[in-house]
Amino acid sequence: MEKFIVQGPCRLKGSVEISGSKNASLPILAATLLFDDVVELKNLPNVKDIYTMLSLLESLGSKVKINKQKKIIKIYKSKKIKTFASYNLVKTMRAGILVLGPLIAKYKQAITSLPGGCSIGARPVNHHLNSLKKMGMKYFIKKGYIHAKVDKTLTGNLIRLPKISVGATENLIIASCLAKGKTIIKNCAIEPEIKDLSNFLIKAGAKIRWIGKRTVEIIGVKSLRSISYNVMGDRIECGTFCVAAALTEGNLKIKGFNPKLINTELNILKQTGAKIQLKKDEINIKGNNIIKNIKHIKTKEYPAFPTDLQAAFMVLLCKAKGRSIISENIFENRFMHVAELRRLGAKINTKKNKAFIEGNTKFEGAELMSSDLRASVALVLAAVTAKGKSIINRIYHLDRGYENLEKKLSKIGAKIKRIS
Repeated sequence: MEKFIVQGPCRLKGSVEISGSKNASLPILAATLLFDDVVELKNLPNVKDIYTMLSLLESLGSKVKINKQKKIIKIYKSKKIKTFASYNLVKTMRAGILVLGPLIAKYKQAITSLPGGCSIGARPVNHHLNSLKKMGMKYFIKKGYIHAKVDKTLTGNLIRLPKISVGATENLIIASCLAKGKTIIKNCAIEPEIKDLSNFLIKAGAKIRWIGKRTVEIIGVKSLRSISYNVMGDRIECGTFCVAAALTEGNLKIKGFNPKLINTELNILKQTGAKIQLKKDEINIKGNNIIKNIKHIKTKEYPAFPTDLQAAFMVLLCKAKGRSIISENIFENRFMHVAELRRLGAKINTKKNKAFIEGNTKFEGAELMSSDLRASVALVLAAVTAKGKSIINRIYHLDRGYENLEKKLSKIGAKIKRIS
């Protein structure tokens, strides 16, 4: 099993190019099931979850051609389409459930495994199922599989999601594109990745219109046309490198991402003392020698502070002068990195969904164990700023969502290598 060896402390300087967004690419890839003609996608990240989704599409009958060098993927429809999404492909990746909507919309039936992914909380799929049921889908669950069908075609309806859900919003938008009549979805998630999915579908001829902050209207069409589309940059990777600069008294030029999309995170970094200059698709960020504490960060749905950057910001606040609090309001099991940060010397106490961080930590290198995708990168950040050698095990979690992380970090001054 592969692991990282990190020798710290390091100061990070130079420039970083942000990869394509994993969280935008996955629903867009699922949406290609709606098409009869070829779809070309550019700027997909070279990460494990993307290849898992491509394998899932191939198992359903899509033909995939990959140009890794140019980061271009072409997806063709074969004549033999299957509607069975196997557990073996869906178990490692939450986004596997996103094939349910397009399969039901296009082929009127699906047998889909209940999904897997990181063990950070329950994340039930009932919002997906109940909403699609309102559009005419019938289903039952047996032996871990959702058996779904629709008699004639999905029919548009007024749907109010009882809870803001990224996955359910994506599944409904995709399915509604080929549904009969008008669908209005209220209480939607509005993450930039969802807007990217909408833009992709609109370019292909879907009739999608945002008619309120969290309301979207979709009028079904008979088919979508062949297109080429450039996926947005990765918001969480961008935020991670911003934290890395602030944490190490670094000086980074972060390219290939629109700073307006991480306004909340950049404002918090400014409060910690980081100096930030913004250009169109570039962030210049310098870390201060004194990191100021933040009284209270609360994770919440976009445009508030993202749960996916909670672990990285916790590392930063460990080095701050004074006490900080983080409340995790999205997932109930997302403090698994706390025990590992304590191994490096962090002073963190947790009570229910709150983490109390004492600050002024002088991290000392240690052997560590990754528990999930976002916790993994937090441990890498902590190791980069720790005194001495750290070993980070189970980095397969990290490979699901970060492209060439050790190469990008090495280029800007981190002493990190991957070993088997």
